Amino acid sequence: MFCEKVKEYLSQKNVKFIERDVSKDAKAINDLKKMGVMTTPVTVIDDQVVVGFDQQKIERLIGL
Repeated sequence: MFCEKVKEYLSQKNVKFIERDVSKDAKAINDLKKMGVMTTPVTVIDDQVVVGFDQQKIERLIGL
């Protein structure tokens, strides 16, 4: 649910992103584990991790 919100928001703002599906990509789930995160969505912007749909943090990190 929140994954779709993040993708929709970024698309509306014309922000390019790479989607990784942890249910289909073992490397993606391992990368989350390395970050110490076990929930989705996770958005990484310039090495900054945003857990969940935190619109204010995303906007700050992408300069909106």
